[in-house]
Amino acid sequence: MKKIVVIGGDGFCGWPTSLHLAAKGHDVTILDNFSRRAIDAELGVSSLTPIASMEDRLSAWKETGHHPITFQSIDIAKDYPALRDSLKTLKPDTIVHFGEQRAAPYSMKDATRKRYTVDNNVSGTHNILTAVSELRLDAHIVHLGTAGVYGYDGDGLEIPEGYLAIKVSNGEEEFAREILYPTNPGSVYHMTKSLDQIMFQFYAKNDALRITDLHQGIVWGTQTPETRLHDDLINRFDYDGDYGTVLNRFLLQAVVGHPLTVHGTGGQTRAFINIADTVRCVALAVDNPPNRGDRVQIRNQMAETQSVRNLAQMVADMTGGQVAMVDNPRNEAAENTLAMSNHSFVKLGLNPIKLSDGLFNETIEIVRRFADRCDLSVIPCSSTWTPEHKPGVVETRSVTETV
Repeated sequence: MKKIVVIGGDGFCGWPTSLHLAAKGHDVTILDNFSRRAIDAELGVSSLTPIASMEDRLSAWKETGHHPITFQSIDIAKDYPALRDSLKTLKPDTIVHFGEQRAAPYSMKDATRKRYTVDNNVSGTHNILTAVSELRLDAHIVHLGTAGVYGYDGDGLEIPEGYLAIKVSNGEEEFAREILYPTNPGSVYHMTKSLDQIMFQFYAKNDALRITDLHQGIVWGTQTPETRLHDDLINRFDYDGDYGTVLNRFLLQAVVGHPLTVHGTGGQTRAFINIADTVRCVALAVDNPPNRGDRVQIRNQMAETQSVRNLAQMVADMTGGQVAMVDNPRNEAAENTLAMSNHSFVKLGLNPIKLSDGLFNETIEIVRRFADRCDLSVIPCSSTWTPEHKPGVVETRSVTETV
Protein backbone atom coordinates (compact mmCIF):
# COMPACT_ATOMS: atom_id res chain seq x y z
CA MET A 1 0.00 0.00 0.00
CA LYS A 2 1.19 3.50 -0.88
CA LYS A 3 0.09 6.82 0.57
CA ILE A 4 -1.09 8.75 -2.49
CA VAL A 5 -2.21 12.36 -2.84
CA VAL A 6 -4.36 12.97 -5.93
CA ILE A 7 -4.40 16.67 -6.76
CA GLY A 8 -7.43 17.53 -8.87
CA GLY A 9 -9.19 14.35 -7.81
CA ASP A 10 -12.69 15.77 -8.40
CA GLY A 11 -12.22 16.06 -12.17
CA PHE A 12 -12.91 13.95 -15.25
CA CYS A 13 -9.66 11.95 -15.04
CA GLY A 14 -8.82 12.57 -11.38
CA TRP A 15 -12.02 11.14 -9.88
CA PRO A 16 -11.98 7.68 -11.55
CA THR A 17 -8.21 7.49 -10.97
CA SER A 18 -8.69 8.16 -7.25
CA LEU A 19 -11.26 5.37 -7.05
CA HIS A 20 -9.07 2.96 -9.00
CA LEU A 21 -6.05 3.57 -6.78
CA ALA A 22 -8.16 3.18 -3.62
CA ALA A 23 -9.66 -0.04 -5.00
CA LYS A 24 -6.12 -1.36 -5.37
CA GLY A 25 -5.65 -0.79 -1.63
CA HIS A 26 -3.74 2.48 -1.64
CA ASP A 27 -4.36 5.17 0.98
CA VAL A 28 -5.72 8.03 -1.15
CA THR A 29 -6.25 11.67 -0.21
CA ILE A 30 -7.82 14.04 -2.75
CA LEU A 31 -6.80 17.71 -2.86
CA ASP A 32 -9.12 19.90 -4.92
CA ASN A 33 -10.61 23.40 -4.92
CA PHE A 34 -13.65 22.48 -7.09
CA SER A 35 -12.46 24.81 -9.84
CA ARG A 36 -13.97 22.54 -12.50
CA ARG A 37 -17.41 22.86 -10.91
CA ALA A 38 -16.91 26.63 -10.66
CA ILE A 39 -16.08 26.84 -14.38
CA ASP A 40 -19.32 24.99 -15.19
CA ALA A 41 -21.23 27.61 -13.23
CA GLU A 42 -19.25 30.40 -14.91
CA LEU A 43 -20.03 29.07 -18.41
CA GLY A 44 -23.64 28.15 -17.61
CA VAL A 45 -23.10 24.50 -18.53
CA SER A 46 -23.10 21.22 -16.64
CA SER A 47 -21.99 17.64 -17.05
CA LEU A 48 -24.50 15.48 -18.91
CA THR A 49 -24.21 13.09 -15.98
CA PRO A 50 -25.29 14.50 -12.60
CA ILE A 51 -22.28 14.95 -10.33
CA ALA A 52 -22.83 14.40 -6.62
CA SER A 53 -21.19 16.55 -3.97
CA MET A 54 -17.78 15.41 -2.78
CA GLU A 55 -19.34 14.42 0.55
CA ASP A 56 -21.89 12.19 -1.19
CA ARG A 57 -19.27 10.81 -3.55
CA LEU A 58 -17.01 9.74 -0.69
CA SER A 59 -19.95 8.36 1.29
CA ALA A 60 -20.99 6.25 -1.70
CA TRP A 61 -17.41 5.02 -2.09
CA LYS A 62 -17.33 4.02 1.57
CA GLU A 63 -20.49 1.95 0.99
CA THR A 64 -18.64 -0.15 -1.60
CA GLY A 65 -16.35 -1.49 1.13
CA HIS A 66 -13.18 -0.40 -0.60
CA HIS A 67 -10.38 1.47 1.13
CA PRO A 68 -11.82 4.89 2.09
CA ILE A 69 -10.72 8.15 0.47
CA THR A 70 -10.16 11.39 2.38
CA PHE A 71 -10.48 14.92 1.03
CA GLN A 72 -8.93 18.34 1.63
CA SER A 73 -10.07 21.59 -0.02
CA ILE A 74 -6.90 23.39 -1.14
CA ASP A 75 -6.13 25.72 -4.05
CA ILE A 76 -2.60 24.56 -4.83
CA ALA A 77 -1.90 27.50 -7.16
CA LYS A 78 -2.81 30.19 -4.63
CA ASP A 79 -2.35 28.68 -1.17
CA TYR A 80 1.21 27.40 -0.99
CA PRO A 81 1.31 27.22 2.83
CA ALA A 82 -1.78 24.98 2.90
CA LEU A 83 -0.30 22.71 0.21
CA ARG A 84 3.05 22.52 2.01
CA ASP A 85 1.42 21.80 5.38
CA SER A 86 -0.78 19.10 3.86
CA LEU A 87 2.16 17.33 2.25
CA LYS A 88 4.21 17.71 5.42
CA THR A 89 1.48 15.97 7.42
CA LEU A 90 0.55 13.31 4.88
CA LYS A 91 4.12 12.45 3.80
CA PRO A 92 2.87 10.79 0.60
CA ASP A 93 4.81 8.18 -1.32
CA THR A 94 3.21 9.42 -4.54
CA ILE A 95 1.64 12.68 -5.71
CA VAL A 96 -0.63 12.32 -8.76
CA HIS A 97 -1.07 15.75 -10.32
CA PHE A 98 -4.28 16.42 -12.28
CA GLY A 99 -4.75 19.91 -10.83
CA GLU A 100 -4.64 21.97 -14.02
CA GLN A 101 -7.19 23.69 -16.25
CA ARG A 102 -7.44 21.05 -18.97
CA ALA A 103 -9.39 22.52 -21.93
CA ALA A 104 -7.64 24.04 -24.95
CA PRO A 105 -10.76 25.95 -26.15
CA TYR A 106 -11.34 27.44 -22.69
CA SER A 107 -7.70 28.54 -22.57
CA MET A 108 -8.19 30.43 -25.86
CA LYS A 109 -11.57 31.96 -25.05
CA ASP A 110 -10.32 35.43 -24.09
CA ALA A 111 -7.55 37.23 -22.22
CA THR A 112 -9.06 36.44 -18.84
CA ARG A 113 -9.12 32.68 -19.48
CA LYS A 114 -5.64 32.71 -21.04
CA ARG A 115 -4.23 34.39 -17.93
CA TYR A 116 -6.13 32.09 -15.59
CA THR A 117 -4.85 28.98 -17.38
CA VAL A 118 -1.22 30.12 -17.13
CA ASP A 119 -1.52 31.38 -13.55
CA ASN A 120 -3.31 28.23 -12.36
CA ASN A 121 -1.37 25.59 -14.25
CA VAL A 122 2.16 26.93 -14.03
CA SER A 123 1.91 28.15 -10.43
CA GLY A 124 0.20 24.98 -9.26
CA THR A 125 2.82 22.73 -10.80
CA HIS A 126 5.69 24.83 -9.51
CA ASN A 127 4.19 24.94 -6.01
CA ILE A 128 4.10 21.14 -5.91
CA LEU A 129 7.73 20.92 -7.00
CA THR A 130 8.79 23.61 -4.52
CA ALA A 131 6.93 21.98 -1.63
CA VAL A 132 8.39 18.52 -2.29
CA SER A 133 11.86 20.07 -2.56
CA GLU A 134 11.47 22.26 0.54
CA LEU A 135 10.14 19.37 2.65
CA ARG A 136 12.76 16.99 1.22
CA LEU A 137 10.06 14.42 0.53
CA ASP A 138 11.00 11.35 -1.46
CA ALA A 139 7.63 11.42 -3.20
CA HIS A 140 7.18 10.22 -6.77
CA ILE A 141 5.32 12.92 -8.74
CA VAL A 142 3.08 11.55 -11.51
CA HIS A 143 1.84 14.33 -13.78
CA LEU A 144 -0.93 14.06 -16.36
CA GLY A 145 0.42 15.94 -19.35
CA THR A 146 -0.74 15.90 -22.95
CA ALA A 147 0.38 14.53 -26.28
CA GLY A 148 -0.36 18.01 -27.57
CA VAL A 149 3.03 19.25 -26.38
CA TYR A 150 4.52 17.47 -29.39
CA GLY A 151 2.35 19.32 -31.90
CA TYR A 152 0.74 17.57 -34.81
CA ASP A 153 3.17 17.72 -37.71
CA GLY A 154 4.88 14.35 -37.44
CA ASP A 155 4.98 13.72 -41.20
CA GLY A 156 4.46 10.04 -40.46
CA LEU A 157 7.49 9.76 -38.16
CA GLU A 158 6.82 7.96 -34.87
CA ILE A 159 7.08 10.42 -32.00
CA PRO A 160 9.24 8.87 -29.27
CA GLU A 161 8.43 8.93 -25.58
CA GLY A 162 9.66 12.35 -24.62
CA TYR A 163 13.26 12.31 -25.77
CA LEU A 164 14.85 12.63 -29.18
CA ALA A 165 18.28 11.24 -30.08
CA ILE A 166 20.29 13.78 -32.06
CA LYS A 167 23.84 14.35 -33.23
CA VAL A 168 25.54 17.70 -32.84
CA SER A 169 28.61 18.67 -34.81
CA ASN A 170 31.31 21.15 -33.83
CA GLY A 171 32.57 21.16 -37.40
CA GLU A 172 35.14 18.44 -36.77
CA GLU A 173 33.32 15.64 -34.99
CA GLU A 174 29.78 14.60 -34.03
CA PHE A 175 28.42 14.16 -30.51
CA ALA A 176 25.42 12.03 -29.62
CA ARG A 177 22.85 13.71 -27.40
CA GLU A 178 19.28 13.14 -26.20
CA ILE A 179 17.07 16.19 -25.86
CA LEU A 180 13.42 16.75 -24.95
CA TYR A 181 11.35 16.23 -28.07
CA PRO A 182 10.79 19.80 -29.33
CA THR A 183 7.49 21.22 -28.16
CA ASN A 184 5.00 22.75 -30.58
CA PRO A 185 1.96 23.74 -28.50
CA GLY A 186 -1.28 24.59 -30.27
CA SER A 187 -3.02 26.51 -27.49
CA VAL A 188 -2.31 28.32 -24.23
CA TYR A 189 -3.31 25.12 -22.40
CA HIS A 190 -0.77 23.08 -24.38
CA MET A 191 1.81 25.81 -23.78
CA THR A 192 1.42 25.41 -20.01
CA LYS A 193 2.05 21.68 -20.33
CA SER A 194 5.20 22.48 -22.31
CA LEU A 195 6.32 24.80 -19.52
CA ASP A 196 5.63 22.01 -17.00
CA GLN A 197 8.17 19.88 -18.84
CA ILE A 198 10.92 22.45 -18.38
CA MET A 199 10.18 22.78 -14.66
CA PHE A 200 10.26 19.00 -14.28
CA GLN A 201 13.63 18.79 -15.99
CA PHE A 202 15.10 21.41 -13.67
CA TYR A 203 13.82 19.91 -10.40
CA ALA A 204 14.81 16.38 -11.41
CA LYS A 205 18.33 17.66 -12.12
CA ASN A 206 18.69 20.14 -9.26
CA ASP A 207 16.80 18.41 -6.43
CA ALA A 208 16.79 14.80 -7.65
CA LEU A 209 12.98 14.71 -7.59
CA ARG A 210 11.41 11.54 -8.98
CA ILE A 211 8.98 12.57 -11.74
CA THR A 212 6.89 10.77 -14.34
CA ASP A 213 5.24 12.90 -17.03
CA LEU A 214 2.38 11.20 -18.88
CA HIS A 215 1.73 12.58 -22.36
CA GLN A 216 -1.90 11.57 -22.77
CA GLY A 217 -4.08 11.50 -25.86
CA ILE A 218 -7.72 12.62 -26.07
CA VAL A 219 -9.91 10.68 -23.66
CA TRP A 220 -13.19 9.04 -24.66
CA GLY A 221 -15.74 7.12 -22.63
CA THR A 222 -16.90 8.11 -19.17
CA GLN A 223 -17.19 5.08 -16.89
CA THR A 224 -14.69 2.74 -15.24
CA PRO A 225 -15.33 -0.42 -13.18
CA GLU A 226 -15.22 1.66 -10.00
CA THR A 227 -17.54 4.49 -11.12
CA ARG A 228 -20.17 1.91 -12.08
CA LEU A 229 -20.51 0.71 -8.48
CA HIS A 230 -22.92 3.45 -7.34
CA ASP A 231 -24.92 6.23 -9.02
CA ASP A 232 -23.17 8.84 -6.89
CA LEU A 233 -19.80 7.65 -8.20
CA ILE A 234 -20.64 8.36 -11.85
CA ASN A 235 -17.99 10.28 -13.76
CA ARG A 236 -18.30 13.55 -15.65
CA PHE A 237 -19.56 13.64 -19.24
CA ASP A 238 -18.66 16.99 -20.80
CA TYR A 239 -20.16 17.75 -24.19
CA ASP A 240 -19.99 21.54 -24.48
CA GLY A 241 -17.77 23.29 -27.00
CA ASP A 242 -15.08 24.11 -24.45
CA TYR A 243 -14.69 20.93 -22.41
CA GLY A 244 -16.31 18.13 -24.40
CA THR A 245 -13.77 15.79 -25.99
CA VAL A 246 -14.37 15.10 -29.65
CA LEU A 247 -15.49 11.46 -29.63
CA ASN A 248 -17.78 11.88 -26.62
CA ARG A 249 -19.29 14.91 -28.37
CA PHE A 250 -19.88 12.90 -31.54
CA LEU A 251 -21.61 10.12 -29.61
CA LEU A 252 -23.87 12.59 -27.80
CA GLN A 253 -24.66 14.48 -30.99
CA ALA A 254 -25.67 11.25 -32.71
CA VAL A 255 -28.02 10.25 -29.90
CA VAL A 256 -29.79 13.62 -29.54
CA GLY A 257 -30.15 14.14 -33.29
CA HIS A 258 -27.59 16.93 -33.64
CA PRO A 259 -25.28 16.75 -36.67
CA LEU A 260 -21.77 15.55 -35.87
CA THR A 261 -19.70 18.76 -36.01
CA VAL A 262 -16.43 18.20 -37.86
CA HIS A 263 -14.13 21.22 -37.75
CA GLY A 264 -12.60 22.17 -41.07
CA THR A 265 -11.76 19.18 -43.24
CA GLY A 266 -11.66 16.76 -40.30
CA GLY A 267 -8.15 15.82 -41.33
CA GLN A 268 -6.74 16.56 -37.88
CA THR A 269 -5.18 13.32 -36.61
CA ARG A 270 -5.03 12.87 -32.85
CA ALA A 271 -4.10 10.24 -30.26
CA PHE A 272 -6.95 8.64 -28.30
CA ILE A 273 -7.35 6.64 -25.11
CA ASN A 274 -10.34 5.23 -23.22
CA ILE A 275 -10.93 6.56 -19.69
CA ALA A 276 -10.57 3.04 -18.29
CA ASP A 277 -7.07 2.88 -19.78
CA THR A 278 -6.26 6.30 -18.33
CA VAL A 279 -6.71 5.01 -14.79
CA ARG A 280 -4.80 1.80 -15.57
CA CYS A 281 -1.89 3.76 -17.00
CA VAL A 282 -1.69 6.03 -13.97
CA ALA A 283 -1.71 2.98 -11.70
CA LEU A 284 1.10 1.41 -13.75
CA ALA A 285 3.08 4.65 -13.51
CA VAL A 286 2.56 4.71 -9.73
CA ASP A 287 3.84 1.14 -9.48
CA ASN A 288 6.92 1.84 -11.62
CA PRO A 289 8.61 5.02 -10.39
CA PRO A 290 12.00 6.24 -11.59
CA ASN A 291 14.94 6.09 -9.22
CA ARG A 292 16.11 9.17 -7.37
CA GLY A 293 18.57 10.97 -9.60
CA ASP A 294 17.03 9.67 -12.84
CA ARG A 295 15.96 12.10 -15.51
CA VAL A 296 12.22 12.72 -15.88
CA GLN A 297 10.45 9.56 -16.99
CA ILE A 298 8.15 10.35 -19.92
CA ARG A 299 5.51 7.89 -21.08
CA ASN A 300 3.09 8.36 -23.98
CA GLN A 301 -0.36 7.46 -22.66
CA MET A 302 -2.48 6.56 -25.68
CA ALA A 303 -3.97 3.59 -27.52
CA GLU A 304 -4.10 4.68 -31.16
CA THR A 305 -4.31 7.61 -33.55
CA GLN A 306 -7.25 8.49 -35.78
CA SER A 307 -8.38 11.45 -37.84
CA VAL A 308 -11.44 13.37 -36.73
CA ARG A 309 -12.97 12.68 -40.14
CA ASN A 310 -12.64 8.91 -39.65
CA LEU A 311 -14.11 9.12 -36.15
CA ALA A 312 -17.14 10.99 -37.42
CA GLN A 313 -17.67 8.44 -40.18
CA MET A 314 -17.35 5.58 -37.68
CA VAL A 315 -20.02 7.09 -35.40
CA ALA A 316 -22.27 8.04 -38.33
CA ASP A 317 -22.12 4.50 -39.74
CA MET A 318 -22.98 3.02 -36.36
CA THR A 319 -25.79 5.40 -35.42
CA GLY A 320 -27.15 6.68 -38.72
CA GLY A 321 -26.25 10.22 -37.69
CA GLN A 322 -25.49 13.05 -40.08
CA VAL A 323 -22.21 14.93 -40.34
CA ALA A 324 -21.77 18.68 -40.58
CA MET A 325 -18.53 20.17 -41.87
CA VAL A 326 -18.23 23.43 -39.93
CA ASP A 327 -15.71 26.24 -39.64
CA ASN A 328 -12.60 25.35 -37.66
CA PRO A 329 -12.24 27.73 -34.69
CA ARG A 330 -8.65 26.57 -34.12
CA ASN A 331 -5.48 27.87 -35.71
CA GLU A 332 -4.09 24.54 -36.91
CA ALA A 333 -3.16 22.61 -40.01
CA ALA A 334 -6.18 21.32 -41.92
CA GLU A 335 -4.56 17.90 -42.36
CA ASN A 336 -1.81 16.11 -40.47
CA THR A 337 -0.41 12.67 -39.84
CA LEU A 338 0.48 11.41 -36.39
CA ALA A 339 2.29 8.34 -35.09
CA MET A 340 3.29 7.96 -31.46
CA SER A 341 5.13 5.33 -29.48
CA ASN A 342 3.39 3.80 -26.47
CA HIS A 343 5.93 1.01 -26.02
CA SER A 344 6.64 1.63 -22.35
CA PHE A 345 3.06 1.06 -21.17
CA VAL A 346 2.63 -1.95 -23.44
CA LYS A 347 5.83 -3.35 -21.97
CA LEU A 348 4.37 -2.84 -18.47
CA GLY A 349 1.36 -4.95 -19.44
CA LEU A 350 -1.19 -2.51 -20.86
CA ASN A 351 -3.48 -4.06 -23.48
CA PRO A 352 -5.15 -0.86 -24.65
CA ILE A 353 -8.80 -0.58 -25.56
CA LYS A 354 -9.15 0.25 -29.26
CA LEU A 355 -11.96 2.09 -30.97
CA SER A 356 -12.58 -1.06 -33.01
CA ASP A 357 -13.36 -2.97 -29.80
CA GLY A 358 -16.90 -1.60 -30.04
CA LEU A 359 -17.17 -0.12 -26.56
CA PHE A 360 -19.20 2.85 -27.79
CA ASN A 361 -22.41 1.21 -26.60
CA GLU A 362 -21.83 1.98 -22.93
CA THR A 363 -21.20 5.64 -23.70
CA ILE A 364 -24.33 5.74 -25.85
CA GLU A 365 -26.33 4.18 -23.02
CA ILE A 366 -25.09 6.91 -20.66
CA VAL A 367 -26.12 9.57 -23.17
CA ARG A 368 -29.59 8.05 -23.63
CA ARG A 369 -30.07 7.79 -19.89
CA PHE A 370 -29.35 11.47 -19.32
CA ALA A 371 -30.34 12.95 -22.70
CA ASP A 372 -32.97 15.14 -21.07
CA ARG A 373 -30.13 17.06 -19.38
CA CYS A 374 -28.56 18.02 -22.72
CA ASP A 375 -28.52 21.72 -23.62
CA LEU A 376 -28.18 21.89 -27.41
CA SER A 377 -27.14 25.54 -27.29
CA VAL A 378 -23.75 24.76 -25.68
CA ILE A 379 -22.69 22.13 -28.23
CA PRO A 380 -20.99 24.47 -30.77
CA CYS A 381 -17.39 25.44 -30.10
CA SER A 382 -17.58 29.22 -29.80
CA SER A 383 -14.03 29.85 -28.51
CA THR A 384 -11.84 30.94 -31.43
CA TRP A 385 -8.06 30.96 -31.56
CA THR A 386 -7.82 34.36 -33.28
CA PRO A 387 -10.33 37.08 -34.21
CA GLU A 388 -10.08 35.88 -37.81
CA HIS A 389 -11.35 32.39 -36.97
CA LYS A 390 -15.04 31.52 -36.81
CA PRO A 391 -17.00 29.38 -34.32
CA GLY A 392 -17.88 25.82 -35.32
CA VAL A 393 -21.58 26.49 -35.90
CA VAL A 394 -23.76 24.22 -38.04
CA GLU A 395 -25.26 25.72 -41.18
CA THR A 396 -27.98 23.83 -43.07
CA ARG A 397 -25.90 23.64 -46.22
CA SER A 398 -23.05 21.94 -44.33
CA VAL A 399 -25.05 18.89 -43.29
CA THR A 400 -24.37 15.76 -45.33
CA GLU A 401 -25.03 12.07 -44.95
CA THR A 402 -21.34 11.17 -45.02
CA VAL A 403 -17.98 12.82 -44.53
